[in-house]
Amino acid sequence: MAPPTRIGLAGLAVMGQNLALNIAEKGFPISVYNRTTSKVDETVERAKQEGDLPLFGFHDPESFVQSIQKPRVIIMLVKAGAPVDQTIKTLSAYMEKGDCIIDGGNEWYENTERREKEMSGLGLLYLGMGVSGGEEGARNGPSLMPGGSFEAYEYIEDILLKVAAQVSDSGPCVTYIGKGGSGNFVKMVHNGIEYGDMQLIAEAYDVLKSVGKLSNEELQSVFSEWNRGELLSFLIEITADIFGIKDDKGEGYLVDKVLDKTGMKGTGKWTVQQAADLSIAAPTIAASLDSRFLSGLKEERVEAAKVFKSGGFGDVLTDQTVDKVKLIDDVRQALYASKICSYAQGMNLIRAKSIEKGWDLKLGELARIWKGGCIIRAIFLDRIKKAYDRNPGLANLLVDPEFAKEIIDRQSAWRRVVCLAINSGISTPGMSSSLAYFDTYRRERVPANLVQAQRDYFGAHTYERVDMEGSFHTEWFKIAKQLKN
Repeated sequence: MAPPTRIGLAGLAVMGQNLALNIAEKGFPISVYNRTTSKVDETVERAKQEGDLPLFGFHDPESFVQSIQKPRVIIMLVKAGAPVDQTIKTLSAYMEKGDCIIDGGNEWYENTERREKEMSGLGLLYLGMGVSGGEEGARNGPSLMPGGSFEAYEYIEDILLKVAAQVSDSGPCVTYIGKGGSGNFVKMVHNGIEYGDMQLIAEAYDVLKSVGKLSNEELQSVFSEWNRGELLSFLIEITADIFGIKDDKGEGYLVDKVLDKTGMKGTGKWTVQQAADLSIAAPTIAASLDSRFLSGLKEERVEAAKVFKSGGFGDVLTDQTVDKVKLIDDVRQALYASKICSYAQGMNLIRAKSIEKGWDLKLGELARIWKGGCIIRAIFLDRIKKAYDRNPGLANLLVDPEFAKEIIDRQSAWRRVVCLAINSGISTPGMSSSLAYFDTYRRERVPANLVQAQRDYFGAHTYERVDMEGSFHTEWFKIAKQLKN
């Protein structure tokens, strides 16, 4: 009989396989299990090929659970929702008091909180752990966001610290996030920020291609250049790569053959719903979600283009010649400034939820663990970490002295890009809504006084005054009627 392994992993789609191999490679013997047993054999074979790693496959749940040292720790990487409940049911039948289950999927945070309660009734510990970095990250070092039982986190902290992405100046990209479903919530907002980042990059591409007439070769060179400066990040890097890849099924570049229709799994939508529930403005993230919805209406857009073409609307409205070098520099600045707004919205949402739930989340620490391994990893996160280190109670990233200065320096370029796009008929919902967010937030007085007066007029909702304390109601209708007579 083999000696017990240190940890188990159930669910061997590519993410599960890669995370299991990563754990084994770091020197922790691991047991693996999957309902479809061919995946188990495939993973065992990969472990042999990738360096005779200490990974052991099991075809039935009982022998899988029994093979792990006590207190047992099992990570699940299965599809969110019902499959998670089913896997828990299968495994917990063979588990004992003090054992621990970790869900590494993109789960809705309230499901994790429900399961943690159910598990504690059985004497089992439970963690919901966000895992970011895709297949590559899972194999070589992801960013990990574990939330739930602190006792359970302590069981596996030694493993997580080695398995997570390592950043030379700030350590492993993992930290205990907080209680309950906080790990899943933070991962959800990470994905919302990711939606915003991807949309802003797509808009930069659209302006450079449609107005600046840059070729794919030029775009690759621009994005590669950007990836050496303040925009240095995983998403900018892969964007540069995409522009360089030729079509293997025909002429030209592959990016031009990809259908302009973006899919989604739901985390972006959850982020926007949560922002609305908590009255947190997240217009950049919401704009990115709306853009995905509109991209899905491909057939309708094809018809609409025909309707408006006959009215003299081309794809790009003005065929103006632009100074390419100046445009590239302006777009870079607009992208950076918009990105600050997107991250500010995400961080404010996390803070609001943390206050509502009493999670006591540390925003600077979240920025630190996102510096490596994850999809939104970027050099810019170091600046965010430092901003929260300087002032943990910072109301908004926009008012951090360093970020405020950066926005002031870039706002002219930002406005030029948005105006150019509007006049050219190119939609930049992410950049435009980021700019509107900034312009609203920086103004001492906004026209909300009129909206509140309207609410009081038709619904007697009352209003406050700028010059005295208290709550007021005016019979607007009666006064207006008298004035008309």
